[in-house]
Amino acid sequence: MNNASTLPNLVDVVLQGGPTRIERFQSVDDHSVSYGKIKIPFGAGYEHFERVSGDDLVFAWTMRTKIAE
Repeated sequence: MNNASTLPNLVDVVLQGGPTRIERFQSVDDHSVSYGKIKIPFGAGYEHFERVSGDDLVFAWTMRTKIAE
């Protein structure tokens, strides 16, 4: 059985803004990139980023949400 079709395709992106300790280069699934919004788990929450206009692989921080308990 070949599971290759179930694995996400990863794309390298650059993050701008957000927490200073978050890695600025991340690999995320290509579906999120095509949607224009990505969510990165960080600490006890998620950091949200949206695509920067004019650059497909650069995302700017927009907000933080907490993980529901």
